[in-house]
Amino acid sequence: MFYVYIVTNKRNGTLYTGQTDDLAKRMIQHQQKTFRGFSAKYNCHRLVWFEKHETRETALTRERQIKNWRRDWKLNLIEMDNPDWLDISILPCWPLPEPCHLDILHAVISR
Repeated sequence: MFYVYIVTNKRNGTLYTGQTDDLAKRMIQHQQKTFRGFSAKYNCHRLVWFEKHETRETALTRERQIKNWRRDWKLNLIEMDNPDWLDISILPCWPLPEPCHLDILHAVISR
């Protein structure tokens, strides 16, 4: 499985879009700032959105697509599934088996 994801430093803050085949490991790298570059420089470590892909090729295509989007389109993508901008990587059910959707997030929050 491959993942496209968006991390941020705070709500409506700096956004970083990436792709990986191990989302849990990549989040540790972002949080510990061992994944150097843009995300470390701007402290982007809060996972606010992701989706699964069957192949690396489709994940890379989607990553490039989202990276080329205007900022407001990225914000809409995040807010559609995660309007509270929760850090998905610290939720009790992490790593989630499926992309984050509003019903999953709110079910976890209301526990």
